[in-house]
Amino acid sequence: MRIPFRLLRTCLPTALCGLLALAGPRLAAAQTTNSGTDKFAQLETLLPTPNTYRTASGAPGPAYWQQRADYDIHVTLDDAKQAITGRETVTYTNQSPDTLPYLWVQLDQNVLAKNSITAATEVSQLQDRMTFAALETLLPEFDGGFKVERVTGRDGKALHTVTNYTMMRIDLPTPLRPGQAFAFNVQWHYNVNGTRPRRNGYEYFPEDKNYLYEIAQWYPRMAVYSDNQGWQHKQFLGSGEFALPFGDYRVSITAPADHVVGATGVLQNAAQVLSATQLKRLAAAKTATKPVLIITPDEAVQNEGSRATATKTWTYVAKNVRDFAWVSSRKFIWDAMQIKQDGQPVLCMSYYPREGNPLWGKYSTEVVAHTIRSYSRRTIPYQYLVAISVHGPIGGMEYPMLCFNGGRPEKDGTYSARTKYGMIGVIIHEVGHNFFPMMVNSDERQWSWMDEGLNSFLQYLAEQEWERNFPSRIGEPASIVEYMRTDKSLQTPIMTNSESVLQFGPNAYAKPATALNILRETVMGRELFDHAFKTYAQRWAYKHPAPADFFRTIEDASAVDLDWFWRGWFYTTDRCDISLESVKAYQPATGNPVVEKARQQRALAAAAPSVSTQRNAQDIAKTLVEEKPELKDFYNAFDPLAVTPADQQRYQAYLAALSPEQQKRLGGPQYFYELALRNVGGLVMPVILQLTYADNTKEVQTIPAEIWRKNNAQVTKIIVTQQPVVSFVLDPFQQTTDTDVSNNAFPRQPAASRFELFEQRLPAAPNPMQPSAQTPGSPRPTQEPRPVGGSR
Repeated sequence: MRIPFRLLRTCLPTALCGLLALAGPRLAAAQTTNSGTDKFAQLETLLPTPNTYRTASGAPGPAYWQQRADYDIHVTLDDAKQAITGRETVTYTNQSPDTLPYLWVQLDQNVLAKNSITAATEVSQLQDRMTFAALETLLPEFDGGFKVERVTGRDGKALHTVTNYTMMRIDLPTPLRPGQAFAFNVQWHYNVNGTRPRRNGYEYFPEDKNYLYEIAQWYPRMAVYSDNQGWQHKQFLGSGEFALPFGDYRVSITAPADHVVGATGVLQNAAQVLSATQLKRLAAAKTATKPVLIITPDEAVQNEGSRATATKTWTYVAKNVRDFAWVSSRKFIWDAMQIKQDGQPVLCMSYYPREGNPLWGKYSTEVVAHTIRSYSRRTIPYQYLVAISVHGPIGGMEYPMLCFNGGRPEKDGTYSARTKYGMIGVIIHEVGHNFFPMMVNSDERQWSWMDEGLNSFLQYLAEQEWERNFPSRIGEPASIVEYMRTDKSLQTPIMTNSESVLQFGPNAYAKPATALNILRETVMGRELFDHAFKTYAQRWAYKHPAPADFFRTIEDASAVDLDWFWRGWFYTTDRCDISLESVKAYQPATGNPVVEKARQQRALAAAAPSVSTQRNAQDIAKTLVEEKPELKDFYNAFDPLAVTPADQQRYQAYLAALSPEQQKRLGGPQYFYELALRNVGGLVMPVILQLTYADNTKEVQTIPAEIWRKNNAQVTKIIVTQQPVVSFVLDPFQQTTDTDVSNNAFPRQPAASRFELFEQRLPAAPNPMQPSAQTPGSPRPTQEPRPVGGSR
């Protein structure tokens, strides 16, 4: 005979007594899917159909192909006019199955032309007080943009071209068939932007009247033609960066003879451009364990005072890269240190003016080496022979093997913690871009998050490996909560084209980086995530992945269904806000009259008498039964909570009908808690629950997000414990970006906060390294948070 397992609701433990009565109405037991979009619906209808080029697993298919563009470039820097003159031969190989009647070339410098579509479409507003830089955006006087002089075929005959803002179409004499290559020549010049640097430009140093050039987007570059979208010729408006094919580069850069020129690739003519002493230092750097100065600060100062009229040509070669950038200045200090990465030598180097010291000489090259090691462990081994960090006017921008970074000390050589950690963070970020998108070559023009977000996630991991408790600005879930709280009208989904994103930093950098950290720490676990992420990098190294390839690969390599995660985090602006609406406490009835009647006695003793009962005790001197005892009968002396022989007999009969396992269930203490959970923010996430027991011990339970799969809005969950629970708290370690913690605890806990009293504002905190900020016995200043590092 099967006896139903009865649950008796109680007010145990004591800490929950009285509060349970205030709980909201019990949620319906039936949990059906909400009306509207099911947050666990599969993404098949949103993702492109798999084919022989890109498979359902997320891997490149057997017929995958991509185009190739090889460059031979000669460029001259005019330091007097801050101008560039160049000529190039581009060999374009059609490895697609399509016949191409024309080619598209990117003219990115045209974003700075007076008639650029960027200037025409930028929104602007007049202010009572405006900086000169802000005024210049309204009255652009800079004569920017490419001046293309000639476009010819290999035979020297002019080719017909059409320029559409930042894109130039080259009409081919005959269509380019599959497997064929076409070579063409371009001659051009342009003025280098200085007062409005946008990813490239120059800095002028009035003290010594020198320039420092960081040159990028400086040559006509081939657009991508791919299997999944054809020509990627969306106009460059300023936010969406670049989509470029791989190829080999040979670049000869002519600059004043007293300039030092650094670039993507390996220097081919070091003996012609370096002194014998510099050559020896460069050789010594290849076996050094710390950076070796190739050009010393004293030599850089000496160069600053030089004004050579002669020129030198520096020749660099880079194999299998998607782009090429370079730098040039008299002011450069140059240091280098070689490391081995999976047996491959990598020469880590830094170029910086003396204004960057002491920070740059102490940290830059060490950070470059650290980044290469950290990223290689988590993705693919770094394949190139050099990795360079350059300090100049650009706060952060990335190119193959070479990046531009900010972070300048005060003129007295001191610096704040914000400057130090900001510099280290931005170097990690920009060097890290060698992996995404330089080697794993995603389309930045379309999806900024595929390089900025993935790279920011790896930046966070590398920062924490650099220094324990590094003040990372991006990565921890708590860091994105403020953005997730903002009104939805001010947000766009991560899966938004780069040029249409409303808040670029949070959307392209912080939110996807946080999402990946949550996947790694909370949803998948480190082992599954790390393997899947590395698989993605290995599959798509030196190829052109799309978002679907990333989503599918992470699931394919982990056996974790993440469609709900991609849908919520990448396709919506939902936020995480899970509310613990109520808790109801239960214990199983033992059936033992001794136990159960004692429990009822304790409950009656603990219950407060009603107001009427209390007042009647005072107002009614005697009841009628008290005045006439003859009205009493059996029940006036009967104690319903006293254990009788009949109670014992019924209990024994009850036990006899139970199996040994059922009897065991009744023997030990068990506490049942029914938790009512509500998804206020709309983003389905795992439920992370911290239980605090009566003895003050704690336990954390993680319930997978699939708890919401049959009802995306509200669920109930039974938690069974062996000892009484005094409190429940959701997301105790801020793992899920919960935007409202006031509804995370039961019993409710007031949120701690502070307010400031003042008559006038305190002055800004001084740079703690400066003598004026140091007083004997003063505590060591805490580290300041650093600004968001990263490219624009």
